[in-house]
Amino acid sequence: MTSRIRSRRPQLHLPLLVSAVLDVLMIVLFAVAGRRSHDEGVNIAGIAATASPFLVGAAIGWALMYVYAQVGAPEAGARVFRPERVVPFGIAVWISTVVVGMILRAALGAGTAPSFIGVATLTLLVFLVGWRTTADRLYRLVKG
Repeated sequence: MTSRIRSRRPQLHLPLLVSAVLDVLMIVLFAVAGRRSHDEGVNIAGIAATASPFLVGAAIGWALMYVYAQVGAPEAGARVFRPERVVPFGIAVWISTVVVGMILRAALGAGTAPSFIGVATLTLLVFLVGWRTTADRLYRLVKG
């Protein structure tokens, strides 16, 4: 029986602060785009009000994924907290951002119409998972 040794592809490693800033920027961009498309004021207070439930959701997603990374089975090797990776971190942060964001919006009396939930879910997927996918692809393209 022959064993095949698989070469490891290069892995993107970004500083935590860079990943966090990119997530915040994507959520703020989502809020700005939404406010502009509905002719709402694009000012700091309005953007903050729109983005804040989703920023809380993203922060919760980051915290949950940090705990997930720290609770790795010792015999399998500890998991590494790499929030720039699409799977599982990007997916988990996206889901947490949408779910917690919508729950907080509902609790605050803000809009949670089904069409908004759909648009927000897809837009945040493209933004939060998209930057990770793009960064990973570019890194692998450059590093070969």
